[in-house]
Amino acid sequence: MVAKDHLSLQLYTVRGKLEEDFDGTLARIAEIGYTKVEPFGVTAFADRLAEALPKHGLSAPTTHAGLLREDSAPIYAAAKRLGITTVIDPHTDPARWQSADEIKVIADGLNKAAIEAADHGITVGYHNHHFELESKVDGVHALEILVDNLSDAVILEVDTYWAAVGGADVPALLKKFGDRVTAIHVKDGDGTLDNKAQVAVGDGTIAVRDILAAAPQALRVVELDDFSGEILDAVEGSYTFLTGEGAPE
Repeated sequence: MVAKDHLSLQLYTVRGKLEEDFDGTLARIAEIGYTKVEPFGVTAFADRLAEALPKHGLSAPTTHAGLLREDSAPIYAAAKRLGITTVIDPHTDPARWQSADEIKVIADGLNKAAIEAADHGITVGYHNHHFELESKVDGVHALEILVDNLSDAVILEVDTYWAAVGGADVPALLKKFGDRVTAIHVKDGDGTLDNKAQVAVGDGTIAVRDILAAAPQALRVVELDDFSGEILDAVEGSYTFLTGEGAPE
């Protein structure tokens, strides 16, 4: 079973609920049992997060922010204000993952961001989608080429669902990347690009137990990109599965 302090929730999962009732949604997340969340849009939501997180006993060790596309100074300022220690770039243009030279440019950008972030006491990471695995260069997943060109200062948050959709052997990939993987997105579904087919962790076809066992050190971050039912039911179902008997730590 996953310990509560080793579990987080990507707030993009409940973006619609946050628009309706920001404080109430975070209260419900805490009521379910989550003690950590992974915000998005920290520069826009910093004020509300600064008030609501401590109010509901929540912390945010990680966040998603477009370090390679946006002005980094406001991102670092918001992160420091919220006690966030790791800023993860969540997306790059899929077209950039077709050649080793362009992948090395992405790596260079992350390496430079890591140097800048270190001055603020912040670690930089990268989060994948399916295309970094679906694309292969000289027979190797493009994400592996990125990792080969990253400085040791840059961590990975492997989105295990999208890695599986991209065709990777996810447990093997996690073992290869080792301790560089400090967080994983844990999600489930039918293994296709249909976001609406995603379900509560444990209810789909993804080999979640094998994935968790392959990266015991990584923070488990629950996420659903979309869901056909009541999203908070899936958030609670994921928590119940991961913290229950039978789910590996």
